[in-house]
Amino acid sequence: MSSGASLGLRTSGSYGSLQQSNGQLALPAPSPPLAARKPAKLSLGGGGAGRGGDRLLLARIWVFASRRQRMLLLLLVAVAVVCYFHFSSLVSKDEVAAPGTQTMPRFSDHIQSLVNGNGLNTTSQTGKQSDISNEKVQSPLRTFPPAIALEHHPCENFSFSPPPVDRKRTGPRPCPVCYMPVEQALALMPRVPTASPILQSLNYLSEDHLVLKESNSGSLFGGYPSLEQRDMSYDIKDSMTIHCGFVRGKIPGLNTGFDVDEADLYEMRKCHGTVVASAIFGNYDIMQQPENISEFSKDTVCFFMFLDEETEAAIMNTTTVDNMKRIGLWRVVVVHNLPYSDARRNGKVPKLLLHRLFPNVRYSLWIDGKLKLVKDPYQLLERFLWRKNVSFAISRHYRRFDVFEEAEANKAGGKYDNASIDNQIEFYKREGLTHYSSAKLPITSDVPEGCVIIRENIPITNLFTCLWFNEVDRFTSRDQISFSTVRDKIRSRVNWTADMFLDCERRDFVVQAYHRELMEQRLAALRSQPPPPPPVVRAQQPRKMLPDNAAKEPGRASATKKSSGKRSRKSSSKRPRRTKGAGGKDPIRL
Repeated sequence: MSSGASLGLRTSGSYGSLQQSNGQLALPAPSPPLAARKPAKLSLGGGGAGRGGDRLLLARIWVFASRRQRMLLLLLVAVAVVCYFHFSSLVSKDEVAAPGTQTMPRFSDHIQSLVNGNGLNTTSQTGKQSDISNEKVQSPLRTFPPAIALEHHPCENFSFSPPPVDRKRTGPRPCPVCYMPVEQALALMPRVPTASPILQSLNYLSEDHLVLKESNSGSLFGGYPSLEQRDMSYDIKDSMTIHCGFVRGKIPGLNTGFDVDEADLYEMRKCHGTVVASAIFGNYDIMQQPENISEFSKDTVCFFMFLDEETEAAIMNTTTVDNMKRIGLWRVVVVHNLPYSDARRNGKVPKLLLHRLFPNVRYSLWIDGKLKLVKDPYQLLERFLWRKNVSFAISRHYRRFDVFEEAEANKAGGKYDNASIDNQIEFYKREGLTHYSSAKLPITSDVPEGCVIIRENIPITNLFTCLWFNEVDRFTSRDQISFSTVRDKIRSRVNWTADMFLDCERRDFVVQAYHRELMEQRLAALRSQPPPPPPVVRAQQPRKMLPDNAAKEPGRASATKKSSGKRSRKSSSKRPRRTKGAGGKDPIRL
């Protein structure tokens, strides 16, 4: 039976062979066998061998199959071809997209080479770092969109406008800023790190036995650098080794002062890409939670909050920490063995030395503990680094531009010991510090508002923050005073400077809260005030309506006219008129 034969042979013959035999109704001549061979059991002709026999068998199946069975075979062949091409296209897409995922790991490889050159990896640490790199870089960074080049930036026609007039707020206010959407900002991320001028490898000193040689040479945490070593650190070369805190060990945070637990240290080394960091020491501020953060940033950006034990104890009384040591978006890190007695000076360690605490991070964003971040980190990186093609951005002070004025303001506000401020200014004057003037343009200010720092961690920016920290360690903790000195010394030797944006732009992406002490004072003042008296509500008496014959009484009518004036005349015009009826009858109301 033909139907039985065709169905029985459907599993043995491939769809490709059926397609090749399509239209070949003439039977091909069988080739002579090379040796005696028993005919196949399923062969209807028993003749041809090899490929010729298969073709003969399929041809006979095609001849004896009915029209319906032929159509069914053709349909199966078409479905098989469509499935084949669809599967091959999917495979080709995966193969094309796979190389794009290898663009981001180059960032961590670059940073990792710097870490290895800085002597921060021991034998056991190296294995852990490689495992962390594979774990962290290979999973989330694959979701980054491919980099694009825009002919016209969406914000290129955005014109700057001053802060809007607000009678209630007479002080500094935010001004409008043009940000890119997070998805587009991610696509504009540079593929490779920014080139570091001259300096390519930066190493850090570590010493076990430190001896104080000069009276004013900083702290034990900073390594007591001498003035000669300070001068040599500004002699920028291809490879340098400098003081940069944490001198008593090779791994910052591990028995170096400013120590953290090993589990926290592991999480910090595990962070790649971008980190947002802040700190509260001395229970000085109230923790602020970031807002308007995209889900992508929540998955790929690290948020770290450094606390001392005093602040941790105060926070634990009012806030719950989950099993991942998180409070909201912040990953809490408790710091032990603080290097300074001054809480503000301790805060300068993570502020200026984030590249040492997070050696595998490419971008870092520092915000003071009193600030609340209200924009996405990738939007800020695009706006203040990538769009301007700079590697370090900080806002300038909203009012002061001159270091000498800043020093006097610090003395007037009791920010630090006046004699120490005067000594620092006199030292800088001997080195050539002058008042700010237009001769320094394009530099727009010598005084930063240092509560926000946006940077790319490359050797030259790492050098700048290290030397800036050394000034804070040697002199006063008022980093606004030493900023311009370090910047100008580096700028005089290499083609690099710190970009300074407007303070009103900074106020657009962070909201400033009061310090805890000031906030508590304001709340206590509000509680001590007596409650205001309840408002007195006077009941309105109903208006008295005059009788209809009131106009006929001359006394009342005149009093009414005198009291009401135009109002009574207007209302009287609306009263119904009275007319006399015929025959002296009573008047009729109209």
